[in-house]
Amino acid sequence: MKKQIVLIFGITGQLGSFMAEKYLKKGYEVHGVIRRSSSFNTGRIDHIFDKLQLHFGDISDSLSVDHIIQKVQPDYVIGAAAQSHVAVSFELPLYTGEIDALGTLKILESIKNNCPKAKFVQLSTSELFGKVLETPQTETTPFNPVSPYAVAKLYAYWITKNYRNCYGIFASNVICFNMESERRGKTFVTRKITTELTKIAKKLRADFPFYPLKLGNLYSKRDWGYCPEYADGIIKILEHDQPDDFILATNETHTIKEFIEESCKHLEINLTWMGDGINEIGVDQTTGETIVAIDPKYFRPAEVDLLLGDYTKAKTILGWEPTTKFTELVKIMTHNDYKWN
Repeated sequence: MKKQIVLIFGITGQLGSFMAEKYLKKGYEVHGVIRRSSSFNTGRIDHIFDKLQLHFGDISDSLSVDHIIQKVQPDYVIGAAAQSHVAVSFELPLYTGEIDALGTLKILESIKNNCPKAKFVQLSTSELFGKVLETPQTETTPFNPVSPYAVAKLYAYWITKNYRNCYGIFASNVICFNMESERRGKTFVTRKITTELTKIAKKLRADFPFYPLKLGNLYSKRDWGYCPEYADGIIKILEHDQPDDFILATNETHTIKEFIEESCKHLEINLTWMGDGINEIGVDQTTGETIVAIDPKYFRPAEVDLLLGDYTKAKTILGWEPTTKFTELVKIMTHNDYKWN
């Protein structure tokens, strides 16, 4: 019997690597698209590298997208490639639009022309809700994006629905609230926190000098979930009998400050807060050293203050719900970084 084929755009990313693992375990033939680089960029998939079929390509290049899809003839396509850093999107708005918006269009158009029976899922984002108009956010909450990244993803969301409605393609959107794990990129705030705090904890105990963790808005609230569980949800979306749009979230929201505090607990850093506004600092009570400080350069031109997802639809229709809660998530990430830093 012919193996089912899955093609993952963004296979070297956090989510893409978990999707590849899970589909290999299910017995699928797993293909992935990687960008050419002068340095190694396959760290997240090195442990399964020999089991994958990889293709050089880039979703900014419609010819490469079309060539790969035509050649592979996938049964499932996962659109997880993106310029996904919100702050960077303010610096690179044109590039972000080219990749996150038009990249999705190129994939959809190629599916329509080459393998219209393939099932496609577009990785969307809670940043679509921006300055939220209701809480919690559901699949019917109006979008109100406030960053170039979110605006580009809004195009990708609607063009996916458009191809579903106009051409009958199995094209679904998954609105993922913040996906975190030990594979999260170190430039994202959660991983920056766990990476830097573990370095600080080790240097404190060895009496070595260190620089405090510098961040922007400590009071932004996010719905953080464990990425491998979101990968399970995406598989359920692709296996569903009808294309549809789903939120994957945890129904919990926490501030960045809470994330710091929880990580410090696992590192046995006795943290206390002093000052207010941009002068607020986190201090180790044992040593009196400043552990956390605010740097205005990390403030965004427009802040998203609160995101909180309601995954009721995914639970009701797909039978999906997360099991890794906030405290366990922070523990997993902190312990992993303490082990390797």
